[in-house]
Amino acid sequence: MKYKSQKIAQNFYTFAVLLFLVQVLVGIIAALQFIWPDFFPLKFNIIRDLHINALVVWLLMGLMGATYYVVPEESQSELWSIGLAKFQFWATVVAVTAVVLGYIWMGFNPQANKFVAGTLLLNEGREYIEAPRWADWLIALSVILFLVNNFMTMYKTKRWTGIQGTLLGGLTFLALMYLPGMFYTKSMVKDQFWWWWVVHLWVEGAWEVIAGALLAFMLMKVTNAERHVLERWMYLEVALVLFTGILGTGHHYYWIGTPKYWLWIGGIFSSLEPVPLLLMVWDAFRTTRTHRVVSNRLGLFYATAHAIFNFVGAGLWGVIHTIPQANKWTHGTQITTAHGHLAFYGAYVLLVISMVYITLPLIRGKTEFNTSRGYRSFWWMTISMVFIVLSLTAAGMVQTYMERLVGLDYVTVKANYNLWFWVLRAIFGLGFLYGVWLFVLDFFKLGKEPVEAVATAPSETTA
Repeated sequence: MKYKSQKIAQNFYTFAVLLFLVQVLVGIIAALQFIWPDFFPLKFNIIRDLHINALVVWLLMGLMGATYYVVPEESQSELWSIGLAKFQFWATVVAVTAVVLGYIWMGFNPQANKFVAGTLLLNEGREYIEAPRWADWLIALSVILFLVNNFMTMYKTKRWTGIQGTLLGGLTFLALMYLPGMFYTKSMVKDQFWWWWVVHLWVEGAWEVIAGALLAFMLMKVTNAERHVLERWMYLEVALVLFTGILGTGHHYYWIGTPKYWLWIGGIFSSLEPVPLLLMVWDAFRTTRTHRVVSNRLGLFYATAHAIFNFVGAGLWGVIHTIPQANKWTHGTQITTAHGHLAFYGAYVLLVISMVYITLPLIRGKTEFNTSRGYRSFWWMTISMVFIVLSLTAAGMVQTYMERLVGLDYVTVKANYNLWFWVLRAIFGLGFLYGVWLFVLDFFKLGKEPVEAVATAPSETTA
């Protein structure tokens, strides 16, 4: 760690890691509710809200923490205001905690979700962006403070690099794309049109730009590769991500009442979306092949895995069901769920974890640390996720045939034909939870134990 203010990243990482554990725990509950719907006091709709919103928030906090580490290093200066960063962190924690408690309260007492000043108090009910309006404004304020702090850090030094510029651009794009979710229209078609700007252009636009910048930083950090080479590849990847991702939004417009030309636009550009992701894989392997001296092999391992599974999950598993001819039958089935799980895991979960493993040892002043728990965590999470995705994909294929072709209803297919897929998902979900637990354990112990003691301790094999 070169600058003291980089230590604030650890605060954001800590909250992100704890939320990650919560997200997976409620995910297990949701998976079990597919088998036993009434086994938990909170209903599936509340559990699902908690699962998805926890995912988005912990990844966002992880990306903020990574940015607070990268920007001072790239600017070669302390953060503009460490006090502002701490205020933004705690304000975000309080706001997120209040939203979560509101969801739980509404789960036990649905009548508590009343209209106040023209908006619902606890949950707006818009899928994936259920946070109430007061929380929207607090989240927007948090992001604005975050952007101001990082921009002023860059501005005061007048040192601009491609990595920090791309990172700031992606974060600004992310903030702007939250705004379409903060207004309503009376037309359901128009409301869905703008709603997808938030849902799609966050994960397949802004976040992919951020991922490109962070991947370049990580490869430079652990392999000492030349900056100008990595930045050239980064510009190409980001340009293609924006070109295909923005127009690829069209695959969400097929069946919501928009003009037919979206079938062509969405189909063509959705099929091109894997291209920049494949370039990221190539970039990662090209860099590791030409630079054999690696300062952090575990961090590089996760960064390379991020590039691979980003391509497989967001790219390949996306394109198989986003072309119109396939999506006509698969839309709204568990195939979409399978794509979502693998895409988020590859594109963003592994991205944040790789940044943690690359920057956290430096924050704690450790150049060496035990890596065995980190590797075991990866394999438990990854193998479990692969089988979760295969179970969901198989369930989606059965669902497509039985519902869309044979004509059976959703509940019949869910209860009678897909039951064993739900059982398999829950079993592998527990395996994923164990992998997450290993990561959480490693996060809090990393750099705080003697390397020799950790490496040779008999209990390490069962931790």
